[in-house]
Amino acid sequence: VYIQGESDARAVPSDLGKWFVRGSDDSMTPFSAFATTRWQYGPESLVRYNGSAAFEIQGENASGFSSGAAMDKMEALANNLPAGTTWAWSGMSLQEKLASGQAMSLYAISILVVFLCLAALYESWSVPFSVIMVIPLGLLGAALAAWMRGLSNDVYFQVALLTTIGLSSKNAILIVEFAESAVEEGYSLSRAAMRAAQTRLRPIVMTSLAFIAGVLPLAIATGAGANSRVAIGTGIIGGTLTATLLAVFFVPLFFVLVKRFFTRHRSSQE
Repeated sequence: VYIQGESDARAVPSDLGKWFVRGSDDSMTPFSAFATTRWQYGPESLVRYNGSAAFEIQGENASGFSSGAAMDKMEALANNLPAGTTWAWSGMSLQEKLASGQAMSLYAISILVVFLCLAALYESWSVPFSVIMVIPLGLLGAALAAWMRGLSNDVYFQVALLTTIGLSSKNAILIVEFAESAVEEGYSLSRAAMRAAQTRLRPIVMTSLAFIAGVLPLAIATGAGANSRVAIGTGIIGGTLTATLLAVFFVPLFFVLVKRFFTRHRSSQE
């Protein structure tokens, strides 16, 4: 049921003065006896957030600054609001805030899973270290690529870092696995590492180039939603390039150093 006044009593705001309300003594009093009307600017709609009256502020980080830096600045400004006023993130900003706190734990879990899988595969605690030590090389390349293109450390770039961890480990596994087999055949550590790098160079380069070619459209994407694809593609390409170029030189070195360290440690215990 909708209740409304007659059309001639609700045409203009001043008509509110013609309306009557019943007082405590049952007498009818017009609005004009205790109220006035005037025009005033106000919100087009009343917004509520968690049951409280609220208003929404939308913005975008300036060029050269990450979204995280912009959010930190907004938090510093919001902390100076008058007493009784609160603030909260919502939408994509809230999701980014929640995800940023989980990034380090996700990286640690990813590296731990790779390490445990390799330990179970090779039945050794020493060999996986040779693979894990190459991961920072891939992450360094992803970070440099993002920095060169002015990208921020957002959720999409963090996905690229997780992917880079797996790709860096894959290239190292190809070398370490062959080197481990060569050691079992009687080769010395140095000779086995060099033989593994020479033999596995072509497969590593070919698979990496094929993967980079597949991800390249993401790095040069344009149009709606291109920022997310560019962040993922740029991070993966940068990480794959450094993990491929540097792994050929550093993985054999890591393999020899780790094997010698664990062999010397085992001998001292015996």
